[in-house]
Amino acid sequence: MAYVVTDECVGCKYTDCVDVCPVSCFHEGPEMLYINPEECIDCNACVAECPPEAIWADIDLPEDKLQWIEINGEMSNKYPVIFESRGTKGEPPEAPAEPSSQPS
Repeated sequence: MAYVVTDECVGCKYTDCVDVCPVSCFHEGPEMLYINPEECIDCNACVAECPPEAIWADIDLPEDKLQWIEINGEMSNKYPVIFESRGTKGEPPEAPAEPSSQPS
């Protein structure tokens, strides 16, 4: 079992959940966070820290949200790990810039 971030996080992106994650499995995209299912240890700590209730255990997802299992797996490989919350607790942060496709 792993936890999954769903569409309730889109455009909201609180990051309080990141501070309680013992394995740093959250990845930050421009509009939301994603959980890497390979890194998640199923501790459940993040669920209570998510104001919009966007985090679910994959086995508890409603049928209309099952696609978020695959989305989290794909997008967590695309975006960087976020190690600490951004901004004041309880306030959604500004979105990070899109990853650059230009070589540095």
